Amino acid sequence: MIRASHYSERFSTLAAMRPPGVMRTLAWMITLTIPAVVAFLLFVPWVQTAPGRGVVTALDPHDRVQQVTALLPGRVEKWYVNDGQTVKEGDPIARIVDNDPDVLVRMAAERAQVLAQIDSVAQAMAVARLDVGRTGSLYGEGLASRRDYESAQIKVAEHAAKLAEAKAKLSRVDIALNRQSMQVVRAPREGRIQAINANVGGSLVSAGDWLATLAPEQTDRVVELQIDGRDVAMVRRGQRVRLNFEGWPAIQFSGWPSVAQGMFDGRVRSIDPSALDNGLFRVLVEPLPGAAPWPDTNFVRLGSKVRGWIQMETVSVGYELWRQLNDFPLEMTPRERPGPRKGLGKALSDKGDKSKSKDSAKEGYEEEGK
Repeated sequence: MIRASHYSERFSTLAAMRPPGVMRTLAWMITLTIPAVVAFLLFVPWVQTAPGRGVVTALDPHDRVQQVTALLPGRVEKWYVNDGQTVKEGDPIARIVDNDPDVLVRMAAERAQVLAQIDSVAQAMAVARLDVGRTGSLYGEGLASRRDYESAQIKVAEHAAKLAEAKAKLSRVDIALNRQSMQVVRAPREGRIQAINANVGGSLVSAGDWLATLAPEQTDRVVELQIDGRDVAMVRRGQRVRLNFEGWPAIQFSGWPSVAQGMFDGRVRSIDPSALDNGLFRVLVEPLPGAAPWPDTNFVRLGSKVRGWIQMETVSVGYELWRQLNDFPLEMTPRERPGPRKGLGKALSDKGDKSKSKDSAKEGYEEEGK
């Protein structure tokens, strides 16, 4: 074996060229880093996620922000509330008066007139019925003609029609009075007055015009996430979701949920079957039972922005990088993988059965010929 000193004597220039210590250190770092990176990409797990953005909303439609509107045309005479005021169900919000200040007086007089008309028609019909009874008795004795008897019956029918018409008119007047009595607009439920439309204070309003905005305070909150159409096909009810609420300090590692800090847990409640106008799909997320509760309503209010990550399958870091670079969809669970097409299998089996039947028929013909 040739010693190293022998090479040093023969190649003195090579022996004089010693690499710097920095280069040797860098070479060792590269030598150790490459296997470590390969091992990291192959063996370190990564949780795939379907990201989305959304807002906090109420699960019950009655608990969402509502528009309090006018019930009848007129003008706002008085406001009973201010911006930010807390109200209970049935508390007055505004009073609306008709453009005609004497409308209630005239409607009351019209109602009294209709009642008098009903009384007079009822009395006339009672007399007509007595006349029918007397004419019927005389007709039975042969002292009155059949025509007189039928005329008396016709008068009773005419009075009955007038009475029905008068009662219908009374119903219309009562409906108008009831509507006019609803001049005080009340809160439909408990909550806080978020905004008042002060522009309608001195102007005319129509039925259905916006008067105030009511925001309920005690609500069951959910999160509306908007997910890309490429990922929504893999989302299922009950899947776990990690949420980052706006204004809440958090550190998120989508692939390693256990490392994240300041995140909150939820689960998928429902997925919309059709896309929104922006092409994204809405996913409702509810709090995860048994997990830490979401922040209080004082910190996370209705309408606050949220970022969410729906947790999917666990893969290696290398596979996830390869998927992201190739823009591939998320990994599917085994139960979601598409199987063989049943129609094709059935067609092949039918084809095989037909070929077998043809072969058997051919053999039968050959035996008969023999």
